[in-house]
Amino acid sequence: MRVGAFELYEPLPELRSPYLFAMLSPWIDVGAVGSSTLSLLETHFGARELGKLRRPGVFYDFTRYRPMVYTREDRREVRIANTFINYATGPGESDLLFLHSLEPHMFGETYVESILKVMERLKVKRYCLLGGMYDSVPHTRPLIITGGASEPGMQAELDRLNVSRSGYQGPTTITILLVEQAPQRGIENTTLIVHLPHYAQLEEDSSGQHALLSLICQLYNFPVDLSAVQSRGQKQYRKIDLAVERDPQVREMVKAMEMSYDAGLEAREGPEEMPRLAPEVEDFLREIDKGFSSN
Repeated sequence: MRVGAFELYEPLPELRSPYLFAMLSPWIDVGAVGSSTLSLLETHFGARELGKLRRPGVFYDFTRYRPMVYTREDRREVRIANTFINYATGPGESDLLFLHSLEPHMFGETYVESILKVMERLKVKRYCLLGGMYDSVPHTRPLIITGGASEPGMQAELDRLNVSRSGYQGPTTITILLVEQAPQRGIENTTLIVHLPHYAQLEEDSSGQHALLSLICQLYNFPVDLSAVQSRGQKQYRKIDLAVERDPQVREMVKAMEMSYDAGLEAREGPEEMPRLAPEVEDFLREIDKGFSSN
């Protein structure tokens, strides 16, 4: 079945007011936090394929998202980058959709409109964007999650769980139009972004994944065992502890971040606030970065 630029497999499942969880690569998927979070939820709930872009080359430059060649059982396979959707039966009154999306290089508005059409066709109740970004935060403190929700009840719940409202201004992705336009079509939206230490860039940050999954499980009452993810994250960050101790320059940078983080928490007055770096700490970190760049 054609829906916008997507091909959905028939027969379509009968979904109950589904929630759609989305990740976006590469824009806000640092540490593979968004993609790994979706993959774990899909495995836990036994997700199945629902559809994908019919002609991904309309939106993607394949010199940037390179096709990949694999050999499986003596047979050559080619995998082309695509945006795809999976679905699963939810544990409560709503079923689940999982959107693995790639940043479009061309026809961004058409791409966004196609996703909106799919959400309307499947009667999606809420669009929830999950991801991670690098920030000047220490790995030695609880990771900060920022975000917001269009529905007042969900926003109140985010405030209760100390999810800081994002104050970001600057360059963004064309897919931000989904966050803006979904409520206009009767679809609630929620955004949850975990902030990861910029000096510890891991291929898959399990602590970031654990922080995001813990919050999602609280918000949606998902019965997911996160002990293995938590253990992997603790091991990763213990290795970072050792690396930081061996480098006096990085050690001083982390201490400065810790002081700023702790001061920000003490001064926090409401949900609009989040720990921010003091000007003198920002100057210090800029000097550190200059030192790294010259090496």
